[in-house]
Amino acid sequence: MKKGWRATIALFMAMALILSACGTSGDSEEGTSQSQPILKLNLPNGEPTSLDPAKAFDAESMEVVNALFEGLMRLDANHQPKPAVAEKVDVSPDGLTYTFTLRKDVKWSNGEPLTAHDFEYAWKRVLDPKTASSAAFLLYFIENAEEYNTEKASADQVGVRAKDDYTLEVRLSKPTPFFLQLTAYTVYYPVYKKGLEEDPKLYENGDSYVSNGPFKMKEWKHDSAVKTVKNEHYREKDRVKLGGIEWAMVSDPSSAYQMFKTGKLHSATPPPDILPSLIKNGEAKVLDGSGLEFFRFNVEEKPFTNKKIRKAFALAVDRKSIVERVVQGNQQPALAFVAPGTMTQLGDFREGREELIADNQVEEAKRLLKEGMKEEGWKSLPTVTLLYNANEKNKLVAEALQEMYRKNLGVKIKLQSQETKVFFDSQINRNYQMSRSSFLPDYNDPYNYLESFQTGHSMNRTGWSNKKYDELLEKSTKAKSEEERVKLLQEAEELLMEEMPVFPLYYYNNVIMESPNLKNVLRHPVGPPDYKEAELAE
Repeated sequence: MKKGWRATIALFMAMALILSACGTSGDSEEGTSQSQPILKLNLPNGEPTSLDPAKAFDAESMEVVNALFEGLMRLDANHQPKPAVAEKVDVSPDGLTYTFTLRKDVKWSNGEPLTAHDFEYAWKRVLDPKTASSAAFLLYFIENAEEYNTEKASADQVGVRAKDDYTLEVRLSKPTPFFLQLTAYTVYYPVYKKGLEEDPKLYENGDSYVSNGPFKMKEWKHDSAVKTVKNEHYREKDRVKLGGIEWAMVSDPSSAYQMFKTGKLHSATPPPDILPSLIKNGEAKVLDGSGLEFFRFNVEEKPFTNKKIRKAFALAVDRKSIVERVVQGNQQPALAFVAPGTMTQLGDFREGREELIADNQVEEAKRLLKEGMKEEGWKSLPTVTLLYNANEKNKLVAEALQEMYRKNLGVKIKLQSQETKVFFDSQINRNYQMSRSSFLPDYNDPYNYLESFQTGHSMNRTGWSNKKYDELLEKSTKAKSEEERVKLLQEAEELLMEEMPVFPLYYYNNVIMESPNLKNVLRHPVGPPDYKEAELAE
């Protein structure tokens, strides 16, 4: 290269630096975020079902929404709720009224102020029957929330009210000791009231997306990628060390693994076929988790109208074999529904009650199947189809169950896979006989695991209804002591496992691969990961 050409480039670069230094404060902040590293992640189940806080209710959707928004509270490093958008909270002596005082410096990503009216609007929008939010039940602790959601009360009767721009008053229907945990959850996040009133599809694409969290939307290429950048209007922007986060949507685990190995991803889910070796050599980390993999029966579809046949299908499964030979991620076989580590004021709900059902009870399963078929007058079992959402792990588990039923019960079942959004629609509409399912708790209390199977609950999706079960859960919310509450919840779980509209498979943990320079990702046992203070060290 000629010397004069070098001098010209040097002069041009110097002028560019001077001009950039003279920019506005907004330009300077944008420049800072552009100079910070971009975290590259993956959504292994593909396109999020929704990035609307009112509707995001699967792990991938909530992970993205959690980076884009912030609620009244935020979970700290000890997994406890601490003030976030709220500056403080006052609770009445009877535990029924929460008064949140909001920070006055909180803004939306477009620079406009965020107010208590945005929270009131957001929560009532979740409960609006027209929204059809699967997570609406998580707000039922609020006075008249369930009634509004089920069209038995008006929005004005719901116990949430913006007293002024920076004061939010919430009235509960009953004391709820974990309510502050809930306000740190995605469905409790605020939404941009002004924008949604102008454009109801505000959160369906990336063009006009407005949020209030550490990151803001840059681009959303459906079925391809979600790209975010640091939010220069975030209240604690100086604690955000990343310039942004980008999520790919690669469903093939082997492809994602190769992207991780070549530095195109900073974190990924290990491929099932090489998972044991990755754990052994330390390339994959096993972290505490919560929730469980389980299967639903549609109790209104033959043959699962019969309880004995449901129990036969549950007992014929060798969970230990599936954990050790199929998923191979050091998971724990689930012999009850509420996962270990689920806490009450008395301690771990699971302690001393580890097994409510037995594993791999082939002879008992055969007996129950025979008796159930005799009760129904069936000489042969109606055809059974097992539905699962398509990914490699789910396919392997479904195939393992298919073989167990063939070998242990002499039953040949069919397998059907669906893309995630279609799969969830099938579950919601009960267009299935037997379905792969998962549960990730929304707050750390056994009630959260059990509430879904109440009659008419939006997350029931089995058609099962049991008056005694409903009564036990209702009584637990009115118990006069924690001992009484826990006892009622224990009875409810035992009844659930006796009636078997669902059967547990294994408890979740978190098995991940991470780049060694990725630091300070906050992973909670309950809820999505927090990338607010994550950084990529040099």
